[in-house]
Formats: sequence, C-alpha cells, structure tokens
Amino acid sequence: MVNKLSYVLITPYTVAKNRTGGVIARLLSQTDLELAGAQIIAPDRQFTADYAQSLRMQAKGEPCFLADYVEQNFIPDDGGTRRALFLLFRGAEPCRKLAAICGHLRPDSKSHLDEIQGQSIRDTYADLIIDPQAPEKYAYFEPGVITPREQAAADSDLRLFLPLLQKSGNIINLQYPAGMSVQRTLVIIKPDNWAYSSSRPGSIIDMFSRTGLRIIGIKVHRFTLEQALDFYGPVKDALKSKLAPVFGKKAKALLEQEFGIGLSDAVEKALSDSFGVEYALDQFEQIVEFMSGYRPGKPEGREVKCMIVIYEGTDAISKIRDVLGPTDPLKAPGGTIRREFGSNVMVNTAHASDAPESFDREKQIVKINENESAGIIADYLRDT
Repeated sequence: MVNKLSYVLITPYTVAKNRTGGVIARLLSQTDLELAGAQIIAPDRQFTADYAQSLRMQAKGEPCFLADYVEQNFIPDDGGTRRALFLLFRGAEPCRKLAAICGHLRPDSKSHLDEIQGQSIRDTYADLIIDPQAPEKYAYFEPGVITPREQAAADSDLRLFLPLLQKSGNIINLQYPAGMSVQRTLVIIKPDNWAYSSSRPGSIIDMFSRTGLRIIGIKVHRFTLEQALDFYGPVKDALKSKLAPVFGKKAKALLEQEFGIGLSDAVEKALSDSFGVEYALDQFEQIVEFMSGYRPGKPEGREVKCMIVIYEGTDAISKIRDVLGPTDPLKAPGGTIRREFGSNVMVNTAHASDAPESFDREKQIVKINENESAGIIADYLRDT
C-alpha cells in the first residue's frame, strides 16, 4: 500500500496548557504510522484565514466550528505569539488512523457526563458545549487537536502549511515582561525511545512539562556519524580519564589471579594506558553508534532517530536537569525521567544541556534552526 502524509495540529491552547506530551503519547502508541516531522509554528493572519477557509470547504456547507475556532484563537489580540505544534505522519491510510485516535467532537451538553470514556484524544482534552437555545452555536469550544479525515483534504492543507513551515524557522521567539531573565536549554529524547510504537516520547515530554517551561522549538532528528562524534567529543577524554585506571586495575587483578603472581604498579599503569584506554574508547564508540546508528570506522549501520526539544524560561537548564535525573538511572531518585525510563549510563533515555555554554555548542551541532518537515512535504507534494 502506498504511503501517504497527513498531520495533527495541536492547538495553541493545548500547547500553552502543557498538554502536548499527553497528546503525543496517544498518537505514537496507538498507530503504526511514522512520525516523520514535528515543528512549532506561529500562525500569521494570512495563514489563519486560508486555513479557516480550507476547514469550511471540508465541512461541505455544514456549520464549521473548527473554522470559527481557528479564526478566533490562532492570532493573539495583543500582537504576541501563539504557538501550535505541527506533527507530520507518514504511512498507509494516515487520515483514517489519525482521525480515529483524535476522535470526534462531542456536544457534551447533550450527553451524560458518565458516557464520556476518554478513549480518544478529544474525549480527554477537548470540550464542545452546545448552546441549548441555539444548537448551531456553541457556548464553549476547544478541539485540542485538528486533523483531516480525508486524504484530499490532508494534501490540500499540507500545501497551505508548506510556506508557513518554510518561513517560520525552527525556533519561535516569545515575548516576556521587561527585566525577566529567560534561559534556553536543549533536550534530546534518545533513540531507545523510538525502537517501536510507544507512549514513551510523549510521556517524557509530559514529565518535563512539570517545570512550567515553554517549548519553543522541536524537530525529529537523525544524527550523522560526524554530528555524533562532535556532539559527544567532550565525553571522550572524560571516559579515558575515568575508565582507563579502573579497567587497568581490573586487568591487573585478573592477570595476577590467572598466573598466580604479583604485578607492580608500573604494570598496572601500562595496562591502564593500553587496555584501559582501549576500553574507554570502545565505550565512546558505543555511545556514538547508539546515537547515530553508525560506529566509527565501519561502513555498515542503521538509521535511528531522536527528537530534539528546545525549552525556554527562568532557570531552564537546572529545572530540566532536575526532572531528568543523574546520568546513571540506577542512581536517579524516584519520579525522575531516567529512573522511570532509563536502562544504564548509556541507554538513559534523554540528554539535557548542563550549562549555557553547552547549549550554545550543542544547538550548532544539531543545526537547531533547520527542520526537515517542509522538505518532506515538498517532496511528497511534488510526487502527488
């Protein structure tokens, strides 16, 4: 079956309320579709008008609450910025699958509360309260997410999104009160979270949401071997310094036990400088392979992906690292991400910048201002 593209748009209200992780968890765990792209967008007036018109056309003459909602809620009255999260999915029958997960809009005023089961995203995160005096109007409406139900509508909408994604960049600049100190940090949701359809990436984002920080940038990323070597370069010397003496000492003890002789400190140092260093370098190459899918010096490999998220707010670096937990999941306190999802020092589920200088270096390596979503859509539309 031919792969198609469709999308889910997480609304500005849902993003602002930090419900993003819960929505992503549902989407990733309940479908076999590939999350091909992700980008925070700030809709402008022209896009908002065009998108609302597209939604009205899809309604085929029926009252379109979604179009009214977009016109009223995508452009802030104060001239600031409202963030929405665009998620791009690829696979067979994406519209049908995503629509089933997102669910129908439900007029709660016509239903008993106990009838709501929370099975779909909209059951949990959306509200539609119909005015009992005027059934064609609503007293309150928040859809939570927007997704097309037919492929023709998805393709049409993607043509609208393409120029917005191309010109928006990958970082949204927000406004803050004068004098407020704001910091940014970079998070990587590592490849171990993407091995199969799972709620883990969304659950991790949901746990980070307790910081109250804002997501201002997000993308699906695949490390090249060169990027992984550069990104984890500082770890290389640290591993040699930390591991070489430890494994030099272990090697000496094993030799003494095997041959029944005592070895000098000079031999231990020689083992540290040879075997110990080789062991540390092997550990470094395992990290690089884990993050990129390729091992230095070996042409064979596999494609792996991760997600990069940029958070912003007061004391962003320390707040994110507190929720993340220490490098070793076994030493992480309960309630931290690494304790909950990590396996060992290398497969520890996520990375976060440890200092402003680290953030500045890391964002350059992963090219944080670039996002592949627009390119994926452009290639798809060219072949459609």
